[in-house]
Parts: sequence; structure tokens; C-alpha cells
Amino acid sequence: MEGTEDVSAEDRRRPDRGQAIGHGVTWLARWSARLALVAIGFWLLWTLIGRLWVVVMPVLLGLLITTVLWPPARWLRSRGVPAALASTIVLLGGLVVLGGVVALISTSIASGVPEIADSATRALQQALDWAAGPPLNIREGQLDQLLQQGIDQLRSSVGSIANSLLTGVGTVTSGLVTGIVALLLAFLFVKDGPRFTPWLRGVIGERAGGHVTVVLERVWTTLGDFIRTQAIVSLVDAVLIGLGLVVLGVPLAVPLAALTFLGGFVPIVGAFIAGALAVLVALVSNGPTTALIMLVVVVVVQQVEGNVLQPVLQSRSLRLHAAVVLLAVTAGSTLYGIAGAFLAVPVVAAVAVVLRYLGEVIDRRTTPEGEVPDRPDDPDPVPDARPPGSADGA
Repeated sequence: MEGTEDVSAEDRRRPDRGQAIGHGVTWLARWSARLALVAIGFWLLWTLIGRLWVVVMPVLLGLLITTVLWPPARWLRSRGVPAALASTIVLLGGLVVLGGVVALISTSIASGVPEIADSATRALQQALDWAAGPPLNIREGQLDQLLQQGIDQLRSSVGSIANSLLTGVGTVTSGLVTGIVALLLAFLFVKDGPRFTPWLRGVIGERAGGHVTVVLERVWTTLGDFIRTQAIVSLVDAVLIGLGLVVLGVPLAVPLAALTFLGGFVPIVGAFIAGALAVLVALVSNGPTTALIMLVVVVVVQQVEGNVLQPVLQSRSLRLHAAVVLLAVTAGSTLYGIAGAFLAVPVVAAVAVVLRYLGEVIDRRTTPEGEVPDRPDDPDPVPDARPPGSADGA
């Protein structure tokens, strides 16, 4: 009887199925409301960024330019050069280098265009001769008729072509203004950047400022790693593809190699477009056999880049899966064009840095005192993610 009475008392203390289901539904409702509020917050932030994209874009470009200009500026400042003078020197030096590259590409293209035009003319004549023979047997009059139809279609589309040209001119002008603003911001970031985090800590407080400072420093390191890694990968791609173009005797080898280097800063998509352009030039200038060999060279180089270089170089910097990179580039190019494709990976990498830091803070809050949280997925764990002066990690 005593055992029966104990079991009955225990059953009375235990909640029944209705209460358990009610607790579960209440828990689900609370978390659903929280997630809904978070989603609304992200949507408002995304909408604000879209409305202020004309401001956000130069800031992001300026930060990326600053990651390139800051090391030489820091070296000059360590030698006693004033901040403003050091920023001016590195900015003007960068513009001179960029201008030299553009001049080299333009000169090479100008010298190679006549050769490509002659090759394209010969290829077109060969295609016409092939179309006139079996099995197509297209007569010259039919070809003239087709050409006349194309000309008539072109004439009827003059208005839309003019509108497209005007739109393109407006886009180029907007891009030029964005580039100038980004350069000016980069100058200011290089000159006054070290003052930002102390000012921020003084504004928002030592505890919150400590967390924000740690996150900003890690984001800054990630951006620098991204630029350096992409520069190395792009340089290797440009050298190997350029050597292939030179060996095969394809014209415009230097500008195509330069475009491959620049395209490498847009992961996956940029390398694909640059390689396709190299194959197209080889096809027009040297024929299908050379184009096929060039295609093999491009595919081999890109496989080495994607399966060897980037995993090795980016494993300790960005730590982003290839699928995440591809989706980020796709979303960025769809939403904001070429600029979005270029900025997608560093933005996603910065978001990943913030999420990792939040995970570290949560681990330290939920881990007993004296124990180190186990983070096997972190190849370079940080001994203590808490900022100085915050013993409780808040």
C-alpha cells in the first residue's frame, strides 16, 4: 500500500499530457515571436541598406581599399611620417600603380585589336564558305537576304539601343562618382582609422565597447586576409593562364592575364568569365584547335585554384564553405550587379565573424568557471573572447 501511495503522489506531482503540450506550445510561441521580431529587424536593416546603398557602397569599397593602403601607411607612420602625409603618399602611389596597369592593358589591347580583327574576318569568311557548301548549301543571295534582315532589325532597334547607351553612360558616371568617394573615404580611413575604436569605446561604454572593438578588429583582419588571399590566387591564375596564352601564340596575352587577375577578386564567377574570354579570343584569332587547348588550360588552372589554393589559403582566414561563397556571389550579383558580386564574400565573411564571436560569448556564459569551452570546428581558438574589464563576459 505504501508503494501504491508513493506512486500516486508522484503521479499527482507529474504534469499530465495536456500540461506538457501546453508548456511546449508556450515555448514554441515565445521563440516564434522572438524569431519574428529578429526577422523584422533584419528586414528593416536590409531595407535601410537598400535605400542608402549610394552611401553604403562607397563605404564598403573604401574599407577594402584601406586594407590595401594601410600596411604601407603604417610603415611610413612608424618611421615618423605624419598621418596625413603618409595617407597622401600611399593613396597617390596606389593611383599611379593602377594608372600604369590600365595604360598597359589599353596599349596592349590597341596593338592587338587589328590582328584579332583580321583573324575574325578570315574566320567569318571560312564560316561563310562552309555554309555555302554541303550540307547547308546556302546560296550567296540567301546570305545577303539574311544580312539585310539583320540590318533592318538593327535599324528598327536604334531607339532602344540609344536608350541602353544612355543608361550605360549614366551607370558609368555613377560608378565613377562612387569610385571617387570611395578613394576619399579610404584616405580618411587610413589617416584617422586608429582613432575610431577608442572614440567608440568612449561613446558606448567600456563593456559594450569592448565587445564591439573585438568584433571590429576581427572583421578588419578578415577583410585584410580576404584581399591578400584573393590577390595571391588571382596572381597565380593570371600567370598560369597568361603563360598558356603566350605558348599558344594567342594575341592580347597581357591584357587577358590582367583581366584574369582583376576577375579573380570576384570568387568563382570572375574566374569563369575571364577564362571564357580567353577561350573566345583564342577561338577567333587562332581557330578551334587552339581554343580547345586553351579551354583545357583554363579548366585545369581553375580546378587547381578551387581545390588546392583557395582551401589552403582561406581555411584559416575566411573559413567559409564553397557553397556559401557561391550562394553569396549569386545573391550579390542578382541584387546589386558586379559590385554586389565583388562585395558579397567579404560581407558574408564579416557576418560569419560576428556569429562566431556570439558563439564564443554564449559558450563562456554557459561553461562552468575554470573550464575551457570545446570548439573543435575552430582551427584557431581565441583563449579569451571577453574584452578587458568584463569579468562576467557581459
